[in-house]
Amino acid sequence: MKYTTERERIPELLVALYGLLEAHRPAFRQEGPYWRAISLVMAELFAFARHTVTQLLMTMGLVDADWSAWYRLFSRERYDEEALAGCLLKETLAHAPEGDPYVIGVDATQVPRSSQKMPGTSWLKAPRTAPFKAGIHRAQRFVNGSWLTSIQEGFSRAIPLRFVTAFPEKAVPAREAPSKEWEAGLQIVRWVRQKLDENGREAQQILCLGDGSYESVSFWKGLPEGVFAILRTARNRRLRELPPKYVGRGRKRLYGERAPAPQDWLKVRKGWSKAQIVVRGREQRLWHRVEGPYLREKASDIPLFLIVVRGQEWIAGKQKRRRKRRQPAFYLISAIKEDNTWRLPIPIEEALAWSWQRWELEVAHREMKSGLGLGEKQCWSKRAAVTTVQWSAWLYAVLLLAGYRTWGLCGGPAAPARWWTGARRWSLTTLWREYRAALWGTHEFRALYAGTASNWLKNEDCLIALWNSVAGAARI
Repeated sequence: MKYTTERERIPELLVALYGLLEAHRPAFRQEGPYWRAISLVMAELFAFARHTVTQLLMTMGLVDADWSAWYRLFSRERYDEEALAGCLLKETLAHAPEGDPYVIGVDATQVPRSSQKMPGTSWLKAPRTAPFKAGIHRAQRFVNGSWLTSIQEGFSRAIPLRFVTAFPEKAVPAREAPSKEWEAGLQIVRWVRQKLDENGREAQQILCLGDGSYESVSFWKGLPEGVFAILRTARNRRLRELPPKYVGRGRKRLYGERAPAPQDWLKVRKGWSKAQIVVRGREQRLWHRVEGPYLREKASDIPLFLIVVRGQEWIAGKQKRRRKRRQPAFYLISAIKEDNTWRLPIPIEEALAWSWQRWELEVAHREMKSGLGLGEKQCWSKRAAVTTVQWSAWLYAVLLLAGYRTWGLCGGPAAPARWWTGARRWSLTTLWREYRAALWGTHEFRALYAGTASNWLKNEDCLIALWNSVAGAARI
């Protein structure tokens, strides 16, 4: 499809967006559902209220049209979610050099629901309650598998590839089978490995980042070949030394002696190293140590290194000084054997830098829920209750990837206000503003307010100017 305009050249941001949308055409079964999806993408950009299907139709001006076809886009098999994610992953390969690991992160998120009959809902731990008095709420659980862009000035971006259901066994029956969180995360990792192989990236390694929910024996044993992981582990994790060299008769030992617990290394004063990494534009000095390789019990064939990062204390604040502290962190990372010796798959500085970037998945969850209304669409069928959530995640990823193609990470547009020079990394708000400016044709802020008397509401000329501001800005 060809996009042209007679008024002016299409902004680069829209060119990137149109190209990405066209690349996802194979995931739709027919031409009609594809163009409905394109229309919904544009409506999502201009929806100022909740991002329900009816609000999107009102945004497009379809207040008298039949709405059933738009709902069937989610309740019927109008497109293939896995194929849609495959098209998105293929587009990210242009920004992932083959010589570097393809970095992904897995993390669970909850979509709050009020219904006790909606498919996939169950009682889960409420994240907004106090840690000392946890509460419960009704929600659906999904696992987000995101690709992380290359680090620039300590910044990265988590672009969701897939949202896979992780409904508990006690959840309301749905089309998807119940699964644990680590099982859904492992499904995403295997799918990414498969798609990279299909796109001619068999030799490219995958680096998987995850928190303690995925640090289980089954997850480590289920990782496919060509994938190594950095997972946060418990401070009292039981680890074993490698078995000694086999000599004599009898059964070969699977484990060596019991190794110190991760928290025990904090008491050792010698052997610490200092690494300086840049995180979100600021330099961080991390005292760390690498121990091992060790073995997890019931996983005697998977050697792992232990990374211990010591806690930090510092004084913050200019007027009101206060002491702040960062708790120690413990990670397990895959070990690679080379010339009969075990080594880390990447340098320790890179491993520490990527362990910080896992937080970008939490940032993505916040932006999808607060900005794009993830989970707000009122579709209650067994299929639509899942596909609407996956749609919002895909929409967020496409909009974000178009912005990344246009500006990179730290080359965003300048702030339009004099009182703020803008952040180093552009935000979702900046991206959204530029989309609207490009589609409306207002590339610069145009002042509409003029100093008038106190009875300015009675000024007919002023009211007419305000009323026609959008049409005038769009040069209609």
